[in-house]
Amino acid sequence: MSSEPSKKQTRDGSTETEPETLPAFATSTATTIEVSLLQSINSKLAILEHLHADIKDLKASLEFSQSQILSNQVNHLTSENRIMKEKILDLQCRSMRDNLIFPGIPLPTSTPDDPEKAVKEFMQSSLKIPPETVNRITFHRVHRLTSKDNKKQLPIIAKFEHYKHKELIKSKGKELKGTSFGLNDQFPQEIQERRRALLPIMKQLRQEGNRATLSVDKLYVNGALYRNPNITTWL
Repeated sequence: MSSEPSKKQTRDGSTETEPETLPAFATSTATTIEVSLLQSINSKLAILEHLHADIKDLKASLEFSQSQILSNQVNHLTSENRIMKEKILDLQCRSMRDNLIFPGIPLPTSTPDDPEKAVKEFMQSSLKIPPETVNRITFHRVHRLTSKDNKKQLPIIAKFEHYKHKELIKSKGKELKGTSFGLNDQFPQEIQERRRALLPIMKQLRQEGNRATLSVDKLYVNGALYRNPNITTWL
């Protein structure tokens, strides 16, 4: 049976009930529950912190992996594009293999321009090739480059039917030394730019006593392929 709350008399004669005091074991139990609850909360917070760190690490790892995959794909596409570009250039060079450019041949003043006739006359007069040899030389096509200014003297391009005829004409190029005429192989614009970069190097190497030859867009020095990462970026 529980005891009734104690009462005490005040100065004015009235009485008031004193607050009931909890037993010691009840206070201890409440404290233990609070501590246990705090420990449980702290434990769960620690787990959440670990999970958050793991998620951050996983996210960083995924971002790195995606970045690596994207980088590899870009590198692969760049490599394929470069290979395709070189194949196209090679095909263009092959299609121009039988072509020669004749700069310096003037336009006729009193008759219509006949590029094939002009080239054959040039072969006889400037290259000193006998008429009977010139008559045997045949072409697929001979035409003069055009421009908006019809009065401007532009080179003639001749596509030979036989490669050996082209080589014969090239072998006579020494006859043009000291003149305003020339003989040039035809190459795609990209190859021409590469050759322009290599020509000064070839001349310098020859002056130094080296054996240097230029084949399309490759320079060979004493039999070895010339490479310079700042110049021959296509190799």
